[in-house]
Amino acid sequence: MAKLLKKVFESVKIRCNNNNNSCSSNLNETNRWFMKSDSCLELEELGLGLGGEFDRIPVDLFIQILKLLGPKESARISIVCKSWRIIVSDNRLWIYFLQNQNQLQQPWDSIVFAEKHLRSGYPLFQSIYNQSIQLSFMHIYGQRAQLNGSVIIDGGSGYCKFGWSKYASPSGRSATFLEFGNIESPMYSRLRHFFATIYNRMQVKPSKYPIVLSVPICHYDDTESAKAARRQLKETIYSVLFDMNVPAVCALNQATLALFAARRVSGIVVNIGFHVTSIVPILRGKVMREVGVEVLGQGAVKLTGYLRELMQQKNMNFGSLYTVRTLKENLCYVATDYEAELQKDTQASFTVPGEGLFTLSKERFQTGEILFQPRMGGV
Repeated sequence: MAKLLKKVFESVKIRCNNNNNSCSSNLNETNRWFMKSDSCLELEELGLGLGGEFDRIPVDLFIQILKLLGPKESARISIVCKSWRIIVSDNRLWIYFLQNQNQLQQPWDSIVFAEKHLRSGYPLFQSIYNQSIQLSFMHIYGQRAQLNGSVIIDGGSGYCKFGWSKYASPSGRSATFLEFGNIESPMYSRLRHFFATIYNRMQVKPSKYPIVLSVPICHYDDTESAKAARRQLKETIYSVLFDMNVPAVCALNQATLALFAARRVSGIVVNIGFHVTSIVPILRGKVMREVGVEVLGQGAVKLTGYLRELMQQKNMNFGSLYTVRTLKENLCYVATDYEAELQKDTQASFTVPGEGLFTLSKERFQTGEILFQPRMGGV
């Protein structure tokens, strides 16, 4: 680090000696650019510089050096003097480190949303932009660096996915309703069995890792009874997990987490679930229930049932709904132009283990069309 700073300083010194006026002009220009930051204003108010010969280095160049050094070395040189500590503590530097952590290139809005809203467990009402100045991203980076990872559980009503935060996709899946019943019903014993089973399958002790949990979109309206039901569900979840000695819990609704995964904090989320399809408007991480959350009684189960009807109309024999679901997942698709698709030859076949070969044609795209023309499915 010392050698790097020495080389940079020597190059700046040579450049300044060769062209004093140019160096002075560049210094003033870069300092004016950086004067917008809190750290530079604080240095000016205190009458502090970088110290000794380092005063000749433009502040923006010093910031670039810190970026090259990385977060650990930057934190270490903050103990050199008060001026350096002020600059190293500047939020812009640590926002850069956070954005480029693990090559994720995470947008600034997403980072602030995660730390200001997800960390609290529920979005606050104030604007994240007005509150961002209260955050110390240097402290946040340090906290993130100490985390070993988190257990992620996506508790859908049909299927539950679980895995680790360090991986891009779930490591396991369970049939929620068949195995655990309705997990949206806040029964302590049912939820205890649900979480205990997930931890056993992941082969990890609950007390070792924090957990991020997606809560299903249920009790979706803005009435007092719905608010009480949502509150009771969360309280039961927290009670179960903390009784299992889980160190930390972040429980948020599925729509908010889906939007956050897309690097957004505002938008409209269409979630096609097992039983229902929900359309959820979200503003800065908060579900706009007063605007209206639309929930249609049409999900994956409805599509499977509709395909079964179409197959029965063609006198196809099948052993169970599992066969129908397998065909749906492997042969069905959504037509970009439904009327044009009707004129095409769309026949395709698939072999279901233990059942044999099945051939579908128009049923392949008619099944998914009920999402866009619900009347076809009797809705």
